[in-house]
Amino acid sequence: MQLTGSQYIGSSTSLKGDHFFQAINPVTGEDLPGQYADATSEEIDAAVALAEAAFSAYGKSNNIARAEFLEAIADEIMALGDDLIARAMEETALPEGRLVGERGRTVGQLRLFAKVVREGSWVDARIDPALPDREPLPRSDIRQMLQPLGPVAVFGASNFPLAFSVAGGDTASALASGCTVVIKGHPAHPGTSELVFRAILAAGIKTGMPDGVASLIHGAGHAPGMHLVQHSLIQAVGFTGSFKGGKALFDLANNRPFPIPVFAEMGSTNPVFILPGALEERGSKIAEGLAASVTLGVGQFCTNPGMVLMEKNMAASFKATLADKIKVNPGGTMLTKGIRQAYEGGIRRLSETTEVALLSEGEADSSATGAPAKIFTTTTGKLKSNPELAEEIFGPSSILIEADEREELIESAKLLDGHLTATVHGTPSDLQEYQDLIAILERKVGRIIINGFPTGVEVCHAMVHGGPYPATTNAQSTSVGTNAIKRFARPVCYQDFPDSLLPDALKHENPLNIWRLVDGDLKKE
Repeated sequence: MQLTGSQYIGSSTSLKGDHFFQAINPVTGEDLPGQYADATSEEIDAAVALAEAAFSAYGKSNNIARAEFLEAIADEIMALGDDLIARAMEETALPEGRLVGERGRTVGQLRLFAKVVREGSWVDARIDPALPDREPLPRSDIRQMLQPLGPVAVFGASNFPLAFSVAGGDTASALASGCTVVIKGHPAHPGTSELVFRAILAAGIKTGMPDGVASLIHGAGHAPGMHLVQHSLIQAVGFTGSFKGGKALFDLANNRPFPIPVFAEMGSTNPVFILPGALEERGSKIAEGLAASVTLGVGQFCTNPGMVLMEKNMAASFKATLADKIKVNPGGTMLTKGIRQAYEGGIRRLSETTEVALLSEGEADSSATGAPAKIFTTTTGKLKSNPELAEEIFGPSSILIEADEREELIESAKLLDGHLTATVHGTPSDLQEYQDLIAILERKVGRIIINGFPTGVEVCHAMVHGGPYPATTNAQSTSVGTNAIKRFARPVCYQDFPDSLLPDALKHENPLNIWRLVDGDLKKE
């Protein structure tokens, strides 16, 4: 399938930039066919202006039309067939099975959001009917619902070329809410990005969506993304990536004359606590599961368990099993040269830190961006004096932090910054004894896992993929699950409106048959 290398300003292509880049095969280090140009300021302005024009119609589209659009995107992605998987494999070195599964997740979340939109109750309609005879003062008729923000900037992620990229969760939730999107494709997989965007474009044409409901821009440098975030018509930003990148966009958005929300998921160390009873009862089994979780996908998940805390006197068999499992791990190819270099830098920092020892090292992969798994050990005392040990190293590594006693584990938990997840392995009696630990973690993370591992984020209604800063820039939201739709909407109140002017979700007869909070009671009547 021929790739154009162009920016897509709605359905129109443009190629005005003079700074070109190519995707690189991570296995061989060779350039892949097809040149892409950094989008110019003029092209970005045109894409945002078209998104604003499209929003006037798309933002008022009915639930059925919007749901059909999302479902059509899913259908068009599947219609790309093997071409999409083949290109993604070339650009990322991810195996076919992983990408087929990720494609399934991508279309699955589009269809899940379509279901939410079609049902309609997500708008959180609230109605307080007029009380003209109330004493001492009457009450007006007051109604409220969520309305879409407007054009949204979405940044594709490096580690999920499908599920967190052009048609990934941020785009799906923004389109579901009624926002138009301008997508900044990730430079590591521009061909994959272009193919997926064509699916969005085809779906929009088939379902009669306004031109500009989505646009795609490229850029290997920082300038296109910065210009996009600073554009006065952009109303929100969705981002998945590094702390450095997310914080830069957050600062840009907050330094605008009119600041806008940035929903940046910026990574996490995802601490794992292994309590004494669990260590004694099944330490070796936990070690096997941890080794698999640390090395899954060459550690390139934002939920990779990068820090493990336990009591020292119970850790011997656990450490031995973990070391053995890591030692025979074959390593793997990382997504890009830059990611591999950052991983090596993090490993070097740990290696050069006093009182931090290498427990085990896996085999080295021979590909251009290959990386071995590594496990380090230290103590809670060292963590207290060197909190940077808890910083994320994106890749297949983890650090075991050993405590002399229970209180050291509790104090270490109190020292944690915000993370996406925390995991607790414990027997029933452990979990009863360590309820204070769980209470601490409730304030530190977005998701707590009992007797499992954090890698693997289910797309469902109840999922929270978020957490306090610095894991994200907005702890009140999630980037996975249907609640993500609310990031790109805000409440609007309608006071004393005639029924004919009210949105359908707030009309007296409830024509959408959605759940509404009426005078404090949740009902459909």
